[in-house]
Amino acid sequence: MRHVAVIGSGPAGYYSAEALQKQLGDDVRVDVIDRLPVPYGLIRFGVAPDHQSIKAVSRRYEKVALTDNVRFVGNVTVGQDVSIGELVSLYDAVILATGAPADRPLGIPGDDLPGVIGSAAFVGWYNGHPEFADLDPPLNVEAAAVVGNGNVALDVARILSKTPAEFESSDIVGHALDALRHSSIRLIHILGRRGPHQIAMTPKELGELGHLEEAAPRTDPADFPPEVDDALLEPGVRKSVMHLREFASIPADKKKVIDFDFFAMPVAIEGDGKVERLVVERTRLTDDLRSVGTGERYEIPCGLVVSCIGYQTPPIEGVPYEHGRGRFANCDGVIGDGLYCVGWARRGPTGTIGTNRPDGFEVAEKIASALGRGNSGKAGRAGLDALLESRKVDIVTFRDWQKIEAAETARARSGSPREKFTSIADMLGALGRQ
Repeated sequence: MRHVAVIGSGPAGYYSAEALQKQLGDDVRVDVIDRLPVPYGLIRFGVAPDHQSIKAVSRRYEKVALTDNVRFVGNVTVGQDVSIGELVSLYDAVILATGAPADRPLGIPGDDLPGVIGSAAFVGWYNGHPEFADLDPPLNVEAAAVVGNGNVALDVARILSKTPAEFESSDIVGHALDALRHSSIRLIHILGRRGPHQIAMTPKELGELGHLEEAAPRTDPADFPPEVDDALLEPGVRKSVMHLREFASIPADKKKVIDFDFFAMPVAIEGDGKVERLVVERTRLTDDLRSVGTGERYEIPCGLVVSCIGYQTPPIEGVPYEHGRGRFANCDGVIGDGLYCVGWARRGPTGTIGTNRPDGFEVAEKIASALGRGNSGKAGRAGLDALLESRKVDIVTFRDWQKIEAAETARARSGSPREKFTSIADMLGALGRQ
């Protein structure tokens, strides 16, 4: 019997567990360890609450989790309750699938002012992550600036723009829905350092902006290259640019406006004790499509700045780390003897949910090749349980999670699939634990 620990229960973690099953069959026991009592990571806390069809992929992970040789071990913090060294000594292989849950800082003067929020925190707030449930972003302002030209920036802008009725079938948490209901924001700027042809926004997500009840997207025709140049783009980007061109002709006759500021580089955030304006430098593109400043600056009055410029994996003691890239140091997913990484912890925050699947299968093949079959004599699951019991760590199993899920479903508002618990205490309380 081979024993593998997977740290992180998001897409990369469960794709890895699934791959290990296919590679090693009944000869493997996989423990999927997560610091929270609830699984699915990015699916639960990162995917927008109004994108329920994307969240449905969790049903695939559930099938893996309910098999006999995969176990969810929730409410266990690696680095605190158990160390990497201890896990390596207990398991034949340890896979880090921790994702990239930390925001990259803006790194400009004033980025520490109240009202400047990273997207991990802001998205975590409206998705009910326990660490960000008490964020209380300033929504009693007229304008917000969203920095970034990817789908996360689109999610943030869309969530800030929707009416309560448009959230009816979503699982946005109650505290966020109440706050957004009373929001004063009427103008949302989406800033990108380069132009429309260089966006990382996908067509479906961009298209949604054209169908909002009370908000209209707006672009400036002067930002676009000649339309004939669109033919040189990849099909997906071409379709996205088509949406952006259409936004230039949409009448801005709704209560809210989503303004695309291209060729815009934030250089400072100013205000008296809080965010009051964003100072922006206009940019231009070089021949190799890099953005460089032109020296021309302007100000965007705003009371909220949400930075959506990327994420990084938090370091773990004892694991080599690439600070420049915000990920674990690895060679094709291999960190060292018996230690591997997958997903964003391996590659950095790039790709879609499905991109994590090949990662998991590649690392599973490497593990199977390194271990072969048979019994290594390592303690695995029994050893972890004994260690955690000695430290009085109260683990949460997948069956426990199903009870938490049932309680969330039972307390859902009309039309919503669930009302999430937003504190670990309440999650454990649903299990009758304190």
